Amino acid sequence: MKKMKYIVLSLVGAIALTMVSCTDLEEDVYSAIPLDKFFQTEQEVLMNAGRAYTKLQRFPEEQRLWSLIQNASDEMVIPGRDDGLWWEQGRWDELHTHRFNSSNKILRQSYEYVFEGISACNEVIYETEESEITFEGKDRIVSEIKILRALFYYWAIDNWGNVPFTIDFTDKELPEQKDRKFIFSFIEQEILDHVDNLQDQPTAAHYGRVTQGMAWTLLAKLYLNAEEWIGESKYELAVDACDKVIALNAYSIEDDYFTNFKVKNENSRENIFVIVNHSVYTKDRLYWYTLTLNDASRATFGFKGEMWDGFVLEPEFFNKYDENDLRRNSFLFGQQYDMNGNPIYFIEGNDTVWFEYTPTIANYRARKKWEGARCCKYEYQKDLEYYVTDMENDFVLFRYADVLYTKLEALWRLGRAGEMLNDSELQKIRTRAGMPPYQASDITAEELLDEFGREFAWEARRRQDQIRFGVWGNTWWNKPASGPTAKLFPLPQTALSANSKLRQNPGY
Repeated sequence: MKKMKYIVLSLVGAIALTMVSCTDLEEDVYSAIPLDKFFQTEQEVLMNAGRAYTKLQRFPEEQRLWSLIQNASDEMVIPGRDDGLWWEQGRWDELHTHRFNSSNKILRQSYEYVFEGISACNEVIYETEESEITFEGKDRIVSEIKILRALFYYWAIDNWGNVPFTIDFTDKELPEQKDRKFIFSFIEQEILDHVDNLQDQPTAAHYGRVTQGMAWTLLAKLYLNAEEWIGESKYELAVDACDKVIALNAYSIEDDYFTNFKVKNENSRENIFVIVNHSVYTKDRLYWYTLTLNDASRATFGFKGEMWDGFVLEPEFFNKYDENDLRRNSFLFGQQYDMNGNPIYFIEGNDTVWFEYTPTIANYRARKKWEGARCCKYEYQKDLEYYVTDMENDFVLFRYADVLYTKLEALWRLGRAGEMLNDSELQKIRTRAGMPPYQASDITAEELLDEFGREFAWEARRRQDQIRFGVWGNTWWNKPASGPTAKLFPLPQTALSANSKLRQNPGY
């Protein structure tokens, strides 16, 4: 139901037009209106909290965190085109080949995205706690934003390790740099302290907002990565956190994999936490169609705007899919057809040229216009045109399949994967894709990593998985071997210049 979106859109959309948010951890920005004058009603407090949620919006953009994570993994690549476009001073190549540079624009903007989110959460928490208005549910709003802040810090330690830390919006000092273990413990405690205050069952009123399901999922993923991040095994705790989500009895695996990514995916029973998108009411929008497709695909989908033809599936990754795996249809490959089912072709001179996307790419520095499989995982609506009418699919950050596969991996690392293999919901992840359920003999490190890739392709999970399974430094398509330094991105030079208390990650 579309009405489910409008409740959260009133939070993330309307308030963004009327309020100025803090965009820097060191910036001291306050509303010109005294707190005791502005927050007169529950609705005003709630709408003010929406300013923190708006900071999620840019996650899946061209030069923000999703793009950084994906292009550094073996799932996505942006080769130079044979017309010279998309090389862009080699900034995409630096990510692909793990020659990370502290001056890289995508890296800088991703870092700023994370810390703008933290700062916005700090401001909203301060303003909400300082407000004298009381009402049932005020504590829930504070808890929501604190766990949203924990998500931003989770992204921070995942990608940069030791990072600046502050939770006091009124503090005018430069924030101190804290190590991963300190912030890991902070995230853990924030979730444990506040999860019980949150909505336990998904409802229209809480669509797109932090719920217990989201908080327990975040904690499970934190624990799953603990051995890599802080040198401590917490797999049993990861299992326990997953069981908390399962016990809510609020989520289930959809019969159709692609239900989770439809234009109206607010009806998904599998999606746990999403970034709400609307072509009018959200300022920053989802525009993957123009990032990945060639102009010729307008005949397939009825688009109006120009396609940018840049983001493609890395050729070797395509081979991880069995030809019977329905999830392979997350990507366009082979002969393309128009909206009436007719094969698309062009006449060039005396030749007929059939429009085919090839999964292979002959030249990394000179990709031809139809080389590379293209993403169509999120359903495309008609008449899309960049920043006129963009995609209205809600972007999925956490879904129930992630919870079940997190539990499976944690159990496997504990030597107990067999305990879960008969779970009908776990089996459904495979069977809905047209693949057989796993047997105990199937569960190997290589197969788990490949399966996670197939299930969560382009969902910003791959980098974590590759690091955790010890293959991040391996070679892959046009990417040389990289050392342990590459497990973390360098802190941007702009951040180092602005805060003398920060120290660069080793090796940069």
